[in-house]
Amino acid sequence: MAQKVKAAAIWLLLLLHGVVVLGERTRDQMYQPIMGASCFRRLNGTHQTGCSSTHSGSVGVLHLINVEADLEFLLTSPPSPPYAPLIPPHLFTRNNIMRLKEAGPKIISVVLLINKPEKMKQFSHELNCPNQYSGLGNSSGTATCDASNVASTWNPWGTGLLHEDFPFPIYYIADLDEINKLENCFEKFNNFDYESHAMRSLCAVEVKSFMSAAVNSEVCMRRTNFINNLGGTKYCDPLQGRNVYATLYPRNSPENTDDGKRIVNPIEKYIIVSCRLDTTSMFDGVGLGAMDSLMGLATMTMVAQMLRILLPAQNLLPDPHRNVLFVAFNGESYDYIGSQRFVYDLENLDFPTRSTRSSPISFENIELMLDIGTLDDIANIKLHTLHKSSSLAQQLLQQLNRYAKSSRYNFKVNFESSVGYHMPPTSGQSFLRRDSNFPAFILNAVPGNRYYHSIYDDPDNVAFVYANTSQDYTTLTDVSDFKDFDTNSLQMKVRNVSSIVAMTLYETLTGKEYQESKVANPFLADEFFYCFLQSSDCPLFKASSHPDSPSGLPLPPMRYISVLGGSQESSGWTYRLLGFLLSQPQPQVPMENCTQLPMSYFAGFNGTGECRLTTQNYTSALSPAFLMDDYDWSSRQYSTWTESTWSQFSARIFLRPSNMHEITTLSIGVVVFIISFCLIYIITSRWEVLLDDVPASNAAFPQPTAC
Repeated sequence: MAQKVKAAAIWLLLLLHGVVVLGERTRDQMYQPIMGASCFRRLNGTHQTGCSSTHSGSVGVLHLINVEADLEFLLTSPPSPPYAPLIPPHLFTRNNIMRLKEAGPKIISVVLLINKPEKMKQFSHELNCPNQYSGLGNSSGTATCDASNVASTWNPWGTGLLHEDFPFPIYYIADLDEINKLENCFEKFNNFDYESHAMRSLCAVEVKSFMSAAVNSEVCMRRTNFINNLGGTKYCDPLQGRNVYATLYPRNSPENTDDGKRIVNPIEKYIIVSCRLDTTSMFDGVGLGAMDSLMGLATMTMVAQMLRILLPAQNLLPDPHRNVLFVAFNGESYDYIGSQRFVYDLENLDFPTRSTRSSPISFENIELMLDIGTLDDIANIKLHTLHKSSSLAQQLLQQLNRYAKSSRYNFKVNFESSVGYHMPPTSGQSFLRRDSNFPAFILNAVPGNRYYHSIYDDPDNVAFVYANTSQDYTTLTDVSDFKDFDTNSLQMKVRNVSSIVAMTLYETLTGKEYQESKVANPFLADEFFYCFLQSSDCPLFKASSHPDSPSGLPLPPMRYISVLGGSQESSGWTYRLLGFLLSQPQPQVPMENCTQLPMSYFAGFNGTGECRLTTQNYTSALSPAFLMDDYDWSSRQYSTWTESTWSQFSARIFLRPSNMHEITTLSIGVVVFIISFCLIYIITSRWEVLLDDVPASNAAFPQPTAC
């Protein structure tokens, strides 16, 4: 008996294994994965924004949208809802998407954005007034931008979809092969005989992107903190990253404390040159911010390098205690996270951190701030200031135009003055919000980016073509030396603006007008944009790393601020880059002795390795709202953005059976269940007869009786 049971168990296991394998093969034939990027959910102190699928995944019948009439068909007379429209970018407008939202998940369960930009003229999901409630002004809105007057806003092409909440997932598909797979499936199974849709199998898509968080950041963080005390489950995480900063000269100001309280060194004076590090878009991991913020980061980087080469030693300056602090603020796309935290740290004497063992810097140490904003039209730039009476602003504008219009350099750049509250959404607003008299000046061009905060703010948007000259980008070039570049190229335009700003700061620091012919290096701009827009496996990033460091990925670094533990590629590469370009070579120090900061060992331009004295460091870009136990989440004093947690994104296509097919399958299943139940009952009630295990040779003998 035992042997038979064992044999039966083995056969049962083999049968189950075969069923599992067959099931996996059947599943692979039924479903085909679709690669893409999903919209996800973010929350602030009062709202939730973004997208989420149902917990088990949202399913919809594919329907290709070529013209507006195709949308009308889905919204007025859908034969077999819910549907998943495939929408090209030129039809992904606020009006169309909001109509789909109003129709609800019973009619529209999934939206697929396909990468067919031929007819697209603009594509921005940001608000007309970015960071509308966190700039200068009051709680009802910023005083620096009037959202009701689109013509004078900072993003006139914005749809605001990035700040809407959708009851269905939105999935972006960039690969043409994936798009063709979807369109072919639609044409083969769906695009005919629409009256019979409900009676036959249709090509459908399933998207899984369920978001754990809901309502707003206050509710989500409360739930997360409560659950963490029991099981460790998270529903959302604060948006946070790292600001990157570096000083032009190494600091010589050791930490001094009084009863544990840090003491400021009053003789230190700083000029802050800042820009934005991050960008964003509606879809996870997609968005390069080429014109949006990368132009400003490139300009600041080249200004820093030019000043480091041109300026004499700090003790030779008219004021030997003056320094320049370069800062790339992270998280500025979400109500100025990085700059708000920077201001908070300055107020509380927490910058730099105690780990640097140097004295803190306060607002009293800052002489002026020059914030580099968006440079959409890089030939026409405005110097924004809050007060007309600022003599410092007039002096800066005069110096900028002196170099911009000099026939010696032929830069072809124009600077104009803009005074008043109509100020661009840049980091300088965090400083002016604290003190309207703070000497903050913002360089910003007239808005011209039709793809602000979107997936299409890419190399094409800034007309970048990699020259790949292999020229030395660590030195300055002569103003007449531009043989390898078109004078109208992006590299030359950034060179011009960077040179003008660097010359102006040179004059401010030395008290002397710049007379040389050396200008910023367009080869550096060429390598910079290649690294950040096309591939992290690039010469500039390799030179800025240790010789033994692994190469970067053949993809551009992500520039979204992310969360704790998330990708911090952009801040990491910026940290290395500023460390390399602002550092001083130490040829007498061998590699084995160049392991402790501020000493760092870099591969260098030739890849041979060199020790350098660096000044770069990180500072936290986490909103102060998450540091306060009793913070008022609706006050809008600080940024309150969080990001929902989710399981892995996935999308796949399959044939969705018709209603009749589903009913028939269910009916057959019920009949099989009843028959199986009856058979099991009969076998169970008659098991002695059916499963009698007495040997046949003993069956004829009677059972023994007791004596």
